[in-house]
Amino acid sequence: MLESTIIASGGGNPLVPALPDLVWGTLAFVVVALAVYKFAWPSFIATLDERTEKIEKGLQAAEIAREEIAAERVGLQNEVAQAHREAAEIRERAQDNAKSIVTEAQAKAKHEAATLVDSAQQRIAADAQAASRELQSNVGALATELAGRIIGEAVTDSALASRVVDRFLDDLENSLLAKQPTTSREA
Repeated sequence: MLESTIIASGGGNPLVPALPDLVWGTLAFVVVALAVYKFAWPSFIATLDERTEKIEKGLQAAEIAREEIAAERVGLQNEVAQAHREAAEIRERAQDNAKSIVTEAQAKAKHEAATLVDSAQQRIAADAQAASRELQSNVGALATELAGRIIGEAVTDSALASRVVDRFLDDLENSLLAKQPTTSREA
């Protein structure tokens, strides 16, 4: 049935157009193609060229930025390394300063300790001399009183009492020195 309709409509192959249709269709295509080629194609090519140029500039800018970033990374790594070296130097100087401060403090403490020991020894010697003088005067007074009791009279002559006391103390000191062992005298 389909074949009968095709044959009835004019004969031939339905896929092949008639000659006037083919000519007018080709002519219309050529006119449209020329119009597109004349008017639309240049702006299309310009847009493509512009986009290509922008892409190339973007790639160049990205490459420059990549190089700058790499240079900055190297610079930052150098700065970090320099900062580490400076920190190590600062720590070393701080340790040296701490050692010198400790040494100075120890020397100062030793000096102050020696000063305190000297002053304590001087105070002890002064106190011993004062105690010795006081003891001598007390012993002298007691010896004078004892001598007065033994004699039965009060010794009123102070010069005589002083000589008696001095002689008594000298004899006492000599007897104490004679009783000490020889090793303590040599020491």
